[in-house]
Amino acid sequence: MIKINHNYKKLQASYLFSDIASRIAEFQKANPETEIIRLGIGDATRALPAACIEAMHRAVDEMGEDETFRGYGPEQGYEFLREKIAKYDYASRDADISAEEIFVSDGAKCDTGNFQELLAPDIRVAVPDPVYPVYVDTNVMAGRTGGFSHGRYENIIYMESTGENNYVPRPPENGADLIYLCFPNNPTGATITRQELEKWVEYARDNKALILYDAAYEAFIREDKIPRSIYEVEGAREVAVEFRSFSKTAGFTGTRCAFTVVPKNCRAFDEKGEPQMLHPMWNRRHSTKFNGVAYPVQRAAEAVYSPEGREQVKAIIADYMENAEIIRKEMENLGFSCSGGLHSPYIWVDAQTDSWELFDMLLKKAGVVCTPGAGFGRCGSTHIRLSAFNSRQNVERAMERIRKAVKEG
Repeated sequence: MIKINHNYKKLQASYLFSDIASRIAEFQKANPETEIIRLGIGDATRALPAACIEAMHRAVDEMGEDETFRGYGPEQGYEFLREKIAKYDYASRDADISAEEIFVSDGAKCDTGNFQELLAPDIRVAVPDPVYPVYVDTNVMAGRTGGFSHGRYENIIYMESTGENNYVPRPPENGADLIYLCFPNNPTGATITRQELEKWVEYARDNKALILYDAAYEAFIREDKIPRSIYEVEGAREVAVEFRSFSKTAGFTGTRCAFTVVPKNCRAFDEKGEPQMLHPMWNRRHSTKFNGVAYPVQRAAEAVYSPEGREQVKAIIADYMENAEIIRKEMENLGFSCSGGLHSPYIWVDAQTDSWELFDMLLKKAGVVCTPGAGFGRCGSTHIRLSAFNSRQNVERAMERIRKAVKEG
């Protein structure tokens, strides 16, 4: 008799963004005349940089000639892209990461979920609250979380991130084995200082823990003193795996390209307490279960690091961040306390009311979509997340509608 993985039955309701889409569809069906402005899901809205398009066209042309055609590529990614990543994202920040330690993939979401396959089923997992749902749900699927009670899973360590600690969680007192960190944070938009990040690296070393560090939004950081990579901290190579993406940086949400960094001396431990290197394990998993990112897409990603590409990406990010400033300023003028929007495309709004109620109110009265904070965890139950990923015109119109809806009550 074929049996299901019973852990899937522990998953709560539908995936957050699927639930949002369902509510929008229901509202739109009942109100077809209403134009909806979406400031919810963080999907890029600006076109790919011209340098990336040109590189992709050249690569497609290569695929059309026998002499330059390419078949199966290396699962880890082409060397031309990995070398650019190592040079511009790490060496430029004095972070000791080589091209051989970089694995190109089709998304940071996939990799953050897939990496836990390398780890034992009985480890203790610590996540921030609020948290990107994928971190929790993939561990539910793996059977690490126990049952669900009072809004949380029994065996998960929830590290509360609130306005009182500037949405930067403290290391848990009860030892965690696997720790998820995300900075700039999704959903709160918070950043972490080098000193705070040093404490996390020290904690992981002292507790023989592993940090999965999601840096998908690092390109939005606008102050050089804020670390863009955990590997800027001494000792992090041994205790951290880092995930990055071209999705929000250069608009690759529909093109799909990201990468994961696994240093060669990054370790976990076997049942005898002996250190085992994670690099060869991830290489085996990646090579076995992943076919690689398409050659034209990798050429387009490489173009992000060209002089033209860097300038074009910088301009796109600046445009999104101007949107973020408009949103944050307007919400603060309406009396809301906000986080994010300074080094992140997300503005985390303390609504002081049920987040789904505010979601419904903004949808029905303003025709504006936000993301209810309750979908990110208990600590987000009175917050909403607004995204800067939209046109300037739409952002300004959305703020006018929100202003009117809030003032009318």
